[in-house]
Amino acid sequence: MEEKKLDPNSIIGFVLIFGILIFMFYQNQPTPEELEAQKAEQEKIEAAAQQEEVAQEPQIETPAPINTQDSTAVANYKNSVGAFGFTSTQEGTTKLENEVLYLEVSNKGAQIVEARMKNFVTYDSVPVYLVKDGNAKFALNFTSADNRVLNTSDLYFEPTLSNNGDNQVLSMKAKVSDNQFLEYRYEMKPNDYLLGFTIRTQGLNGVINSGRPIDLEWDLKGIRHGKSVKYENRYTRLTYNHDEGKISKLSEGSEFDEETEEDIKWLSYRQHFFSTILATDTHFKTAELSSQNLVEEESKETEFTKIYKTKAPLELQGGELSMNMHWYYGPTDVKVLDKYEDLGLTDTIPYGWGIFGWINRYVFTPFYNFLSSFLPYGIAIIVMTILVRLALSPVTYKSYLSQAKMKVLKPEITEINDKYKDNAMKKQQETMKLYNKAGVSPMSGCIPALLQLPIFYALFMFFPTSFELRQKSFLWAEDLASYDSIFEWSTNIPVISSFYGNHVSLFPILASIAIFFYMTLTTGQTMQMQQQPGMPNMKFIMYLSPLIMLIFFNNYASGLSLYYFISNLITIFIMLAIKNYILDEDKIHAQIQENKKKPKKENKFQKKMREMMEQAEEQKKTGRR
Repeated sequence: MEEKKLDPNSIIGFVLIFGILIFMFYQNQPTPEELEAQKAEQEKIEAAAQQEEVAQEPQIETPAPINTQDSTAVANYKNSVGAFGFTSTQEGTTKLENEVLYLEVSNKGAQIVEARMKNFVTYDSVPVYLVKDGNAKFALNFTSADNRVLNTSDLYFEPTLSNNGDNQVLSMKAKVSDNQFLEYRYEMKPNDYLLGFTIRTQGLNGVINSGRPIDLEWDLKGIRHGKSVKYENRYTRLTYNHDEGKISKLSEGSEFDEETEEDIKWLSYRQHFFSTILATDTHFKTAELSSQNLVEEESKETEFTKIYKTKAPLELQGGELSMNMHWYYGPTDVKVLDKYEDLGLTDTIPYGWGIFGWINRYVFTPFYNFLSSFLPYGIAIIVMTILVRLALSPVTYKSYLSQAKMKVLKPEITEINDKYKDNAMKKQQETMKLYNKAGVSPMSGCIPALLQLPIFYALFMFFPTSFELRQKSFLWAEDLASYDSIFEWSTNIPVISSFYGNHVSLFPILASIAIFFYMTLTTGQTMQMQQQPGMPNMKFIMYLSPLIMLIFFNNYASGLSLYYFISNLITIFIMLAIKNYILDEDKIHAQIQENKKKPKKENKFQKKMREMMEQAEEQKKTGRR
């Protein structure tokens, strides 16, 4: 019995699909050079850590408050900070609050010590905090005129809260005298996630040592908000605008990554669906950036995802400091970030690179937002899927037509294979001649697959990062932006837990079943055709593709699996309609026979290929003599 095989056209298409899948899963993996650099840097860090005898797990240090009732402690503090001891050592925080955001600013360090979203909760119904319990540090490090190295996180500031129209204004001053001070100024607008933030000095040109660097230091330890910490961590990264508008990021998958960049406009410490962003009107000339991964495996006990660090030198103008900046504490939502078009904060959303990002930003995102404005979120996904598949139906038709033509040519290809079974070169030549006469291209089925890849990848990035889907339920899925678990277990099973997880998601199972039937339909068609000699039996691809969906998508957004499930169902219906009601194999066969009668002119590529094969055949004959 003749062994059934896939035709080369189908094999190429399947390989392309699997290639793009692998590319999507591993596109952000570091290069060998980056791995080597990271390894060397990590060794340096570990060596330094051993010398200094620091703890293995990095922590953001928060200076302990002094006892203001202890006169000795107060005296020691004032002595350590020199001229800045003029400021009273009063512990406490000042609250800034509007309809969407709650902030607390500490007298010590004048930094935000609590930032809470008022309209959002985590997967376990806890308010979303971006700053809490010492997970963040923002400070200036500088040298005074008497050569004291000071850090503003150790200094006490005096708060003054006032109003500027409807805006709340908080002035925090670390004083040298009543008219000499370092000021942090926060301005909160109503119903807004963006704060005005200014750092300035007055009368300190003789207090700060202008010959020594002034460094802005901003550290943050990302707080977990999602059900799956590994999935959330995949979309948690440090992104920045630099070098005249170029958008770059540090690796989200590496254990440690760092860069030194120039001309920084804004820095985004993104925590999947929420971001802390620092934007500046006066760009940082340079900045040292780093991101350290804290997630090793899926665990409900994991509290933090990454540690971000930034160190940027500031410049004095006439011995004084003046920096106008903005803080953003809020959702990574295009509807919100579009309000700050002048700052370009929408670019912090990971739409994907190149044409894929363009499709997401300007096609899928506005289209889905429109549908979800009047439809339930799950139904909006289904409607969008139907419309996308209908738009791609001409491509599906071209692919199926190519398969039908190849099927019609099967008897003649079989005859060629039998006639030249001992001469592979001649067999290839005659096969190409047949394709040319019949007007059939073996690559025509591959091109439609290529055309669908931008859509495939764009949607792969759209669903996991669409804020619109966050905590929106559909059927059994509680959150379309997370996995739709129907069964969970607490025991960690080696290998299985790492790749599959500790739960079973239903939508990936349904999508896998749909893919299996789709593959059965397409593979059953192509396996009836005579194949090129030497081609392996690729029937296992029919089982491999659903397996990939089942394993890799178990932890992905259920909205993505819902899309692939519906998409494959629609594709199956379209292909059945094409096969049973649109294409007529007898007409195709008659058309091919008519094409054979027409004189065919070789194009340059076909001519070159024929000449090369003829030369190879001639050389082979010469060698035999």
